[in-house]
Amino acid sequence: MKGFKQLAIAGLVTAALAGCNDNDDKAINVTLLHMNDHHSHIAADDFDYDVSALNLSATNEAGQPIEEVEVTYGGFAMMKTLFDEMTASSVNPIKIHAGDAITGTLYYSLFEGEADAAVMNDICFDVFALGNHEFDDGDAGLAKFLDFLSSDSCDTPVLAANVVPASSSAIAEGYIQPYTVMRFEGEKVGLIGIDIADKTKNSSQPDDGTEFLNEMATAQQYIDELRDDGVNKIILVTHYQYQNDLALAQGLSGVDVIVGGDSHTLLGSSELAEAGFNVIDSYPALTTNADGEAVCVVQAWEYAHLMGKLEVSFDKKGVVQSCEGTPVMPVTAEFVYEYSDSEDRVLADADAQLVVDALEIIPEIMAVEPNANTEALLASFDEQVEVLEQTVIGQVADDLCLERYPGQGRSTICDASATYAMGSDVSNIVAKAFLMVTPTADIGIQNGGGVRVDVAAGEYTIADAYTLLPFSNTLITMDMTGQEIVTVLEDALSNTIDDAGSSGSYPYASGLRYDVDASASEGSRISNVEVNSRVAGDWAAIDLAATYTVVTNDFIASGRDGYDTFGVVYNAGRFVDTYTEYAQGFISYMDMLSDANESLSKLPMEEYSTQSYIGRDGCDHRAQSDCEGY
Repeated sequence: MKGFKQLAIAGLVTAALAGCNDNDDKAINVTLLHMNDHHSHIAADDFDYDVSALNLSATNEAGQPIEEVEVTYGGFAMMKTLFDEMTASSVNPIKIHAGDAITGTLYYSLFEGEADAAVMNDICFDVFALGNHEFDDGDAGLAKFLDFLSSDSCDTPVLAANVVPASSSAIAEGYIQPYTVMRFEGEKVGLIGIDIADKTKNSSQPDDGTEFLNEMATAQQYIDELRDDGVNKIILVTHYQYQNDLALAQGLSGVDVIVGGDSHTLLGSSELAEAGFNVIDSYPALTTNADGEAVCVVQAWEYAHLMGKLEVSFDKKGVVQSCEGTPVMPVTAEFVYEYSDSEDRVLADADAQLVVDALEIIPEIMAVEPNANTEALLASFDEQVEVLEQTVIGQVADDLCLERYPGQGRSTICDASATYAMGSDVSNIVAKAFLMVTPTADIGIQNGGGVRVDVAAGEYTIADAYTLLPFSNTLITMDMTGQEIVTVLEDALSNTIDDAGSSGSYPYASGLRYDVDASASEGSRISNVEVNSRVAGDWAAIDLAATYTVVTNDFIASGRDGYDTFGVVYNAGRFVDTYTEYAQGFISYMDMLSDANESLSKLPMEEYSTQSYIGRDGCDHRAQSDCEGY
């Protein structure tokens, strides 16, 4: 492979090593092939690529040169090809998955880990470290996934040194281990698994009694145990976030390499950053441990978009002498372009090769053929999707009307009078669903345009949830002051009223309610704001100086749709991405209701976020029944 960025570590190794006596140990090289955080994204994805400078022969219907093509990248069919090819060509390869394999897409909702286990076993990882989302369905849900994973002859060791299952836990016996030891050329290499403790306890759903121990202390404990057993090459496989990994490396004695996950960090070259990808740092990152010896730290982004390849050289004492490598982003050599509004076409071979040549200038990108057997495996799951999408996950007691602004009349099953005073039924419910499935949140906020259809009374299916919430948004939590929350509500209203933006920016919420006067001046339209954290107590005036945790979707969290103050908070790093797709969040809420023998129904009026509404014409919807417009 071309383009590997070589990162020598000369100078990081102590000079004292030069005088060491020879012994039975010997220097070896290993190659780490790794991924993390695929979150049930097992199919390929795509991105748009500017080809306006490539002088392609293809034109659109009007005879104009095309400006961009769709590039298909990642997914397990191509990842299988990469892992196979790199395993065959590498010295002492170790295949690693650093956690958060499950939850996030319909593949998990429908197959409960079976599809993820199947494609993981197709690659056959040498180790898999648990992530926080492995506990989203409790210890029993994790056990079910691990049963699928162990049903194949691959038999991947599952590592979680700092996870102590409760005695009654479904994973109490035989499911996880703190570390594993592999042998290469007679040398032992130890791999220890570490999960992020507080986040897993507070944001996932582990069983009561299942403990998550301190990451630093646990890692040191097992490093010492392995060293006492003669293992002097130590790799931590962590689901602990990139910055935490750097701090972990610096605080530990005896660690050599950290292969991480959880923060979905993209490490790579300046060329990859210039292509529009959010590169955080170089690959690998280099630091030193508590002994002053070199430690290589890597992570491989997210969603099966790429594989990391790290070549590590150890001296006979197990000290890292050098590490070099790059992430590898697989793309197909077939590219689609828009010929007309109604027709897409595939680039001819000569044009396609020009695009491949341009893409492969970026060191991380490689054109590969998807593995045919993996494609067939995915197709076998896809064939079941249409049937399983119709799985009934709950009952809806009332017609739930869709609306953006109160009185707009957007619903197709309800008269405008039904939403005239307080707005959308279902958008308020969506905000509550997100709040209920996010244990750390106090308040939920959802833009009206992110909710797409009415919900009719009757049976409710998985397909219905994805029709209601069709975008690839994830749930984000943000720590915000009360003043920032009020300001973001004002931002949302201003987007439509002052900036001619979409009416879909109208804010709906749960655990938060307010009065709206759309006729007032910018910044003065929201009043009487009250909070009821998790809708679990009493309503009280919002404390402008207090800090609240808000759950919302990542689209508006990043400041889009007029939610400018969200964007400020987001850009300051005051957020946590749960990586749960928002449709999956709604499915989980429906499951919660069904488990409690409850149906989805209209909320009590006191829970509607818009308690009163005065339209832009000054007409008070609470006082008058004949207001026109909104």
